[in-house]
Amino acid sequence: MPQTYRYVIIGGGLTGAHAVAGIRECDADGSILLIGDEPHLPYDRPDLSKKLWFGKKQVPEVFVHDEAYYEDQGVDVRLGERIVGLDARQKMVIDGEGKAYMYRQLLLATGGAPRKLDVPGGDLEGLYYYRYLGDYLALRAETAAGKSAVVIGGGFIGSEMAAALNLNQVEVALLIRGKHLVPQVFPESLSLALQKQYGERGVRVLTEDSPASIERTGDRFVVETQGGARLEADMVVIGIGIAPAIELAEKAGADVENGVIVNECLETSHADVYAAGDNAFFPYQALGIRTRIEHWDHAINQGKQAGRNMAGANEAYTYMPFFFSDLFDFGYEAVGAVDSRLQVFADWQKENDTGVLYYLDQGKVRGAMMCNVWDKVPEARELILKGETVTPDDLRGAIK
Repeated sequence: MPQTYRYVIIGGGLTGAHAVAGIRECDADGSILLIGDEPHLPYDRPDLSKKLWFGKKQVPEVFVHDEAYYEDQGVDVRLGERIVGLDARQKMVIDGEGKAYMYRQLLLATGGAPRKLDVPGGDLEGLYYYRYLGDYLALRAETAAGKSAVVIGGGFIGSEMAAALNLNQVEVALLIRGKHLVPQVFPESLSLALQKQYGERGVRVLTEDSPASIERTGDRFVVETQGGARLEADMVVIGIGIAPAIELAEKAGADVENGVIVNECLETSHADVYAAGDNAFFPYQALGIRTRIEHWDHAINQGKQAGRNMAGANEAYTYMPFFFSDLFDFGYEAVGAVDSRLQVFADWQKENDTGVLYYLDQGKVRGAMMCNVWDKVPEARELILKGETVTPDDLRGAIK
């Protein structure tokens, strides 16, 4: 006979962990099942490409909570267990071994899976499609001074991992499909300045190029590129984005698009089934758009709100999440629509080093990136929420 829980959370990541907290704010006693396919308790994913590599954290410090927390909260935690079926009519989920669990409220906090290279050798054993704690542990064990790595992808993960490995005395080649680093966010001038820093630190940056094939020769890899380069390395780290995990929702007949479609209260088209985190396609109320966000702060706050709503709060998710990164000596915090396709006004205190980038649409601030400027996210949120038409003169010194 299936086990029955008041709340079932599918996904043992950051979103699921904070959904537990949200539930307990509104319901102190309802039974909770947290089930995830990773073997680890929920952890902070940003540390995998940041603090763990810089000696600012050790592995035990990345976990959101220890086992005692879940015991204290009355949560049944099942790790290394994958849910493969969802019957929304019967309110039942089924794992890979055919075991069934009944629920009254369900949260799909399944995140996403790394996109794979569609090239010969893209599925070779030993490649790091970098996303999970297990990837960090394996790559860290392999990393040593004098080793070499090819990092594929010029987005957030690729740029961070190229910096992290370089700082750990690994010879790095960074292969970027676009013209410059993090092109979806950085204006070209900033990207080129950062790429210069990468080069000065010994990172070989190859732009407007991509893998044509990957081969393994003994303990090493050979990456042949579309542009004709031949890159040999001990390690290959790949960060080319994730695909949202929508399979369960799709098979169950829930509405999906670029993620699992949810309303302002994070409920899917199936009653009592919610989605939050990397896989949720939600109404971003502050910007008046529907989108999907893959950042740490969003996972925390949307997960918590989903948990509250599962427990009856029925509150709209109105939070404006921020995100951050550290690339060598350059760090930033950003909030709102930080999209390089928008008009970008740079209010630099020091050229391409310290200042604020404002992202504007029809004269209104839609996003802001604080470059080596810290603890100003609340001011940036306020500026975006005002929705006023501004000029460059209005923005000079608005955030500093």
